[in-house]
Amino acid sequence: MIDALGAPPLRHPQANRERLLGGQRVGYRFERAQRKTLGLRVCPQGLTVRAPARLALAEVERFLDSKARWILGKLQQVQARPSPDAPPTPEQLAARWRAGASVPYLGQPLALLLEPAAGLAPGSARLSEAGLHLALPLGSAPERVRSAVYGWLQRSAYSLYVQRLQHFAPQLGVQWRSLKLSNAGTRWGSAKADGSLRLHWRLIQLEPHLIDYVVVHELAHLREMNHSPAFWQLVQGVLPDQIERRRALKQVQLPSD
Repeated sequence: MIDALGAPPLRHPQANRERLLGGQRVGYRFERAQRKTLGLRVCPQGLTVRAPARLALAEVERFLDSKARWILGKLQQVQARPSPDAPPTPEQLAARWRAGASVPYLGQPLALLLEPAAGLAPGSARLSEAGLHLALPLGSAPERVRSAVYGWLQRSAYSLYVQRLQHFAPQLGVQWRSLKLSNAGTRWGSAKADGSLRLHWRLIQLEPHLIDYVVVHELAHLREMNHSPAFWQLVQGVLPDQIERRRALKQVQLPSD
């Protein structure tokens, strides 16, 4: 379906309503929820609108009209990004996972150095000022290089997260029980009341102050399993600039390969 202006429709795969916004037809997923205000969420699948149970549809549509420019801008942004589920092409793999390429590590590019005689067990890695030394032949398949790098990043992530948890837990007056690395699509971390934590392994690729923000955020949940004012006071007490860190984290985009 093409609009009168010739623009393709922007439609959520689970759309149950649609609206003409700024000349473009937008199909969106509409949900009723136990909430006091309207909520908009834009993701690669499209627009989701969550409304209070008794709010009239006419009010919802007026709100969408008032936010038309913002909605279209966000939809264009997310659709311009490569899909996180789309597998990289062979050419992309070869370019990303070769000697001389780099990966983000603690917010900085880390050069990949393939050295079959690096004094390491085949496929293992070590860090130096020059970069990440991988005990692999120069002509190694991109998938093998990626596997070695990811293995090293995940081991490094676990070690660093434990260190930061031990550093911040006493400041928050909490005890954590266990840590697992996650690969969740939408969460950097999670916490359970029993003290078990999950932190995304890709955090190791971010700047240290962002890693610390996620660590403190999840530890604070061991005292407040919500996002109440009391929760944010806990975070603020340890990280006075937590608002700036949270905003910076929302801007992060990591490669999906």
